[in-house]
Amino acid sequence: MVGVGVWVHGSGLLGNNSVVVAGVGGGLVVDAGVTDGEMGCLAEDLRGLGVRVGAGFATHPDWDHVLWHEGLGDVPRYGTAGCAEFMREVRGAVGWRDRVLEGLPPEIAGEMSLELYGVITEAPGGELPWEGVRVVEHPGHAVGHAALVVEESGVLVAGDMLSDVFVPMLDFARDPVEDYLAGLRVLEGVVDDVDVVVPGHGSVGRGGEVRERIERDRAYVEALRDGRDPRDRRVTDPPEGWEWTRDIHAGQVRQWAARASG
Repeated sequence: MVGVGVWVHGSGLLGNNSVVVAGVGGGLVVDAGVTDGEMGCLAEDLRGLGVRVGAGFATHPDWDHVLWHEGLGDVPRYGTAGCAEFMREVRGAVGWRDRVLEGLPPEIAGEMSLELYGVITEAPGGELPWEGVRVVEHPGHAVGHAALVVEESGVLVAGDMLSDVFVPMLDFARDPVEDYLAGLRVLEGVVDDVDVVVPGHGSVGRGGEVRERIERDRAYVEALRDGRDPRDRRVTDPPEGWEWTRDIHAGQVRQWAARASG
């Protein structure tokens, strides 16, 4: 538990964090998880706590954030309008299952069912019908990305932002640097309302670390934009087992250089 009525359930694959927010309607499950086994474990844990799942929310349409498990129940699963539209297009394309499977890490091949993959409904009016949980939409990282602020507990569920293991991952299909910087400004606007951040991947941050993570991500993105060495410890000194994340940085340097050169 990271706040009153807020639990985090971690995944071993990419350090994914699923978040459950208790409310009068049961439990709101945010970014349910990755494998069927992990999501089944989450469902069992919630039953043990006496928490009935009332709804789901996907922070954005990346594959590891739009999964679901039948054990979590047949409940509404929300996202932003952009997230919902993106997933409708994915599921409406011929051969979409094969394309999704081709893009998965090989170590979880066969450990995910796709029947409920990406079944996302637009949150009505851009707001969750869940008391005390505020949707904070912004353009950083992915189309239709949103964070959630759990107001009573002061918890920021950040989606794929503010990670201590991943550098900012930019959406090069759009305006990657400006979109990400804009997203950070939006998150900065809610810092005074929270004292805990739960990133989509990595460890929970508390107190002043929330603002520190925003500043660290901003420094990385600006360095990438300016062609400077970001001197970011997630690149220079990643945690054991996460050395491969340096490849993400190297790839982004190449992509930005190519984009900047036209």
